[in-house]
Amino acid sequence: MRMHPSPATLWGLTRAARPPAPEFDAPQPHRRVLAAPGRTVNLAALETGTALRAGPEAWAGRAVGIDVTDQLSAALAVLELDGVARRLMLYPPGLATEHRPLIWDEAEIDATLTDADIDPGLDPRTGPRPAMGPTEWILLTSGTSGRPKLVRHTLASLTAAARDAGPATGVWSTFYDIRRYGGLAILLRALVGGTSMVLSSDAESVSAFLTRAGASAVTHMSGTPTHWRRAMMSGNHHAIAPRTVRLSGEIADQATLDQLRRAYPTAQVTHAFASTEAGVAFEVTDGKAGFPAKWLDREAVCLRPVCLRIVEGTLRIRSARTATGYLAGPPLRDAEGFVDTGDVVVMEHGRCHYAGRASGVVNVGGAKVHPEEVEAVLNAHPEIRQSLVTARRNPITGALVCADIVAANPVADPFALRERVLEFCRTALPPHKVPVVLRIVPNLAITAAGKLARA
Repeated sequence: MRMHPSPATLWGLTRAARPPAPEFDAPQPHRRVLAAPGRTVNLAALETGTALRAGPEAWAGRAVGIDVTDQLSAALAVLELDGVARRLMLYPPGLATEHRPLIWDEAEIDATLTDADIDPGLDPRTGPRPAMGPTEWILLTSGTSGRPKLVRHTLASLTAAARDAGPATGVWSTFYDIRRYGGLAILLRALVGGTSMVLSSDAESVSAFLTRAGASAVTHMSGTPTHWRRAMMSGNHHAIAPRTVRLSGEIADQATLDQLRRAYPTAQVTHAFASTEAGVAFEVTDGKAGFPAKWLDREAVCLRPVCLRIVEGTLRIRSARTATGYLAGPPLRDAEGFVDTGDVVVMEHGRCHYAGRASGVVNVGGAKVHPEEVEAVLNAHPEIRQSLVTARRNPITGALVCADIVAANPVADPFALRERVLEFCRTALPPHKVPVVLRIVPNLAITAAGKLARA
């Protein structure tokens, strides 16, 4: 058993990371922290300490399920066990009880790390950190349509985007939970890039989290468009002054991008395409919804880390950042190594726009409607903060388009607002896409992954 931190492990990459000069005037390892509500861990303390009560040796060579209640414990566990455990699986928050035994069996987990195994205060380590070899990472999809799928990654695939980006600066944070891919990608970007990370918490309100992030001088903040709309509605979005505002996980419509640009005029507003299976594919920094169609040019794009295609209407991605495959089930990649994202893309005026998920299309009298394209129109109305479009069964047309909207301001006359919104939709959408039912609601439900609950 090797007993030194390999640079090919997460701890090795974290330990080796340095910020670009001259942002810091002191060695970065002594300044870098993981910050959670009421608890902060200096990463330099992991040189001689451990958060694992039994020590890393107790988990060596095992398939470990990390089932803890807070993000800081999860972050410390993966830092210490990558390169030690044979396999790591992160249990995301909100995982349904009925799925747990099936997932345990499918992943062949033989040890579970819980809160009782973690001491965030760090105990002195009695010997060098063990290193057994590469660890396989198992991540769960969001499971919005049933039981989550188990996706296989390596440390190389998970950190490829961070390594391609190079050193990071400032302080990073995310609305995401780091036990899901979206949050884990940001955590790894911070660790491998050489910065500190402020972790969110389910126990905090959006407003309280923004206050804490602002007090920690967060410079890079990410989340889903739904996360950001909630931040805008909290009334406390000015608690942070980010350099970069990043959106991913859902379609970033133009209205949301414009709103964020107005809220944070000095920030770079970026939206990224990323998924558990495809990894972090690309980022769009020009402030426009969608992405340039020229990125689909095979000869030009395939010289970059990521190759993009549209096949049968959906976006396909090939890169070193994609997952190895599903732990069980059909192959993830096609014969040429491309992953079908399931996201429908349409080209218009030299730009590729997301229409929605192929699996979420609504059939209205034989015509297809993607809920997200109707939501993009609704969200562009100045009196609407957020919307959710769903379908209602109809014996004649098959389905009817329905929408719930959250008003930007208190509504004095709901009937008049509905009429203004419907007239707005009629000017921007064909008749079959205009909502037949329009409800004004106080808020919209979101999933544990920070996305609109569409089920």
